[in-house]
Amino acid sequence: MSRLLHAQTHAWLKVFAVSARLLSFTRAAEELHVTTGAVSQQIKQLEARLGFKLFRRLPRRLELTEEGRRLAAVVDEAYQSVGMEVKRLRSGVMSGILRLRSVPAFLSLWLMPRLPRLQARFPDIELQVIAEDSSLSLREGEFDLAIDLGDGHYPGLAATPLMEEVIFPVCAPALLRRRPPLSRPADLAWYPLLHDVTAWRGGQPYAQWEHYLQAVGAEPINVRRGYTFNRHRLTQEAAIAGMGVAMARQSLLTDELRTGALIAPFAERVATGKRYGIVYPSGALDDRRVAAVHDWIVEEVRRHQAVA
Repeated sequence: MSRLLHAQTHAWLKVFAVSARLLSFTRAAEELHVTTGAVSQQIKQLEARLGFKLFRRLPRRLELTEEGRRLAAVVDEAYQSVGMEVKRLRSGVMSGILRLRSVPAFLSLWLMPRLPRLQARFPDIELQVIAEDSSLSLREGEFDLAIDLGDGHYPGLAATPLMEEVIFPVCAPALLRRRPPLSRPADLAWYPLLHDVTAWRGGQPYAQWEHYLQAVGAEPINVRRGYTFNRHRLTQEAAIAGMGVAMARQSLLTDELRTGALIAPFAERVATGKRYGIVYPSGALDDRRVAAVHDWIVEEVRRHQAVA
């Protein structure tokens, strides 16, 4: 058996596995980055080595022989077993409990939909997820990684910047009915305002509205009125319910604008000067488990920005 399955045979079996899955030498060649002729020749050499046909070459398609079908199942199972074992060996290093703290809005609206991908990649890492507002202090020893929204200054801690936050007003279409037009920021005086009082670290309750109106050069209006919430998601849900005009965070919107649940009455979008970042104790990334989750979050942010 060892003479039958020499090194070249294993290489041919890889070509066979791809060809059997795709039932096309041409598509297999594209996936393997070789020529169609090379694939066809290697399959012929494998058939000669094994002593039986693997494919029926029909006019416009390939079809596995009975022997080819049986061998394909075994080869596919073998490759899957190898892949699973590599995954187990890798996850054996990346195992244990990891305490992940995050500002609630980022956690619920951005991170949670992506966590199944983390679970699939590192199934043996057990996350302990803690949702805490930016207004609460970050103390070393209480977390392994934390995602925060602030100015990037964390004395005694290290930080990896993720993405800048941009804000702009949003409301439900129904809010505009039977009210004066909302065509410029000064018109907000006729509308109830919704506030996230824990928008970012160090911010006061009305910081978002004051920052936005000042940035766009709007006429002064009284923004210290309306409904206040201590969670961004609650503010957003109140806006969808038609309770008033809220300040949206561009990074955390999903499909509310596309579906029409919310509209943006003004074109101006304003950078807050605040950014999301991963905060961690100095030296924490020496732990490969912590470093793996840190790098995964950075990778997800880059993927998000590439399609945004």
